[in-house]
Amino acid sequence: MTDLIELLREGLPEEAVLTDPEVTGAYAHDMASFCDAGAPAVVVLPRTVEQVQHVCRTATALRVPVVPQGARTGLSGAANASDGCIVLSLVKMDRVLEINPVDRIAVVEPGVINATLSRAVMEKGLYYPPDPSSWEECTIGGNIGTASGGLCCVKYGVTAEYVLGLDVVLADGRLLTTGRRTAKGVAGYDLTRLFVGSEGSLGIVVRAVLALKPAPPEQLVLAAEFPSTASACDAICRIMERGHAPSLLELMDRTSVRAVNAMGSMGLPDSTEALLMAAFDTPDPAPDLAAVAELCTAAGATEVVPAEDAVESDLLLQARRMTLPALEAVKGFTMIDDVCVPRSRLADMIDGTAAIADKYALTIGVVAHAGDGNTHPTVCFDATDPEESRRARESFDEIMALGLKLGGTITGEHGVGVLKREWLARELGPVGVELQQGIKQVFDPLGLLNPGKLFQ
Repeated sequence: MTDLIELLREGLPEEAVLTDPEVTGAYAHDMASFCDAGAPAVVVLPRTVEQVQHVCRTATALRVPVVPQGARTGLSGAANASDGCIVLSLVKMDRVLEINPVDRIAVVEPGVINATLSRAVMEKGLYYPPDPSSWEECTIGGNIGTASGGLCCVKYGVTAEYVLGLDVVLADGRLLTTGRRTAKGVAGYDLTRLFVGSEGSLGIVVRAVLALKPAPPEQLVLAAEFPSTASACDAICRIMERGHAPSLLELMDRTSVRAVNAMGSMGLPDSTEALLMAAFDTPDPAPDLAAVAELCTAAGATEVVPAEDAVESDLLLQARRMTLPALEAVKGFTMIDDVCVPRSRLADMIDGTAAIADKYALTIGVVAHAGDGNTHPTVCFDATDPEESRRARESFDEIMALGLKLGGTITGEHGVGVLKREWLARELGPVGVELQQGIKQVFDPLGLLNPGKLFQ
């Protein structure tokens, strides 16, 4: 321990090396429930690429694990510490280095907050679409590590589609540059895409080149109330089948709507079984909203209410973004699943989750990025009650099994981390696991980077 601290301080400022257990303990885990976390030996907060390289060289020399972290807003335990590790917090590397309106790129350090980047590029008439619900807190490095999504994915796609190039510090301290600044390029294997979603297990992202888009007009939102999840999902299928391109298509089930109302008096219809929100950011969204309103009515919507302006739209989206804290308030703790299924199986996923909630006598609210089939069943439970905690964990596993049965995936945007490690092997199969473990061996032969995550 003494040798580790002394070697780290040789290449880091005094204030960048934290050793007080009361301080380092705060860096032990992210926001996921039921995920083991160890006690870090030290937390380091570098500000430069060279300092990150020094940390990795020191870790390799002493064979000490390194756990990279952003804002710790993750929901899978991917940022959880292991005993005796170096927690490498990148939040101090928070500069937007370049915004180029001609090439439509931004170059950023990993600690930049998503919302900070979004606002900075918007000032130049540009748009960085990925917008996780935690966008006011989460970092770009964390978004890259977990391949984050968000509310706008139905039209604009996920983080992976906006990462053009990366600077990555490897486990032994070498600096690797991948990708490009150009609009297209196919030179060699796509190592950039390999790092996106790798949860810090292959290297430490220290700089990213991100693609930008022209800023769209402000979106207008429509809300539709349905008497059943089946009718709401029928509307979703009709919207996508007819070729519409909404900038947002979100679904809240009855439990989620009531939780939001209880927390914020948002005035959402308590009588609804499912609330669908659709938005368009075209120059004239009225025709699209009208067409979607007709499709919702044809699918059985009991009420369809288009927002009249951006202010009303923002209020509706605020209600959607409140879902997680509102569900947390139900019992004090939640387990948030992240199962993505084909859009055509969305009703089966939501109704199946309701049956699981009944089976285990639990409150499980479901919100979904309905346009891409990404559901977030959220299990509410009392963590001080061992029996209820057991049922919560078992219901969580049944929800993942249901997603795979419906042709889906165990995670659409939150990542694997600790929480879903055993399920990753079931989804990939033995050949897939073998090849991915081989890739890990190439980049991190000593197994020092974020051990215990993914399939390790």
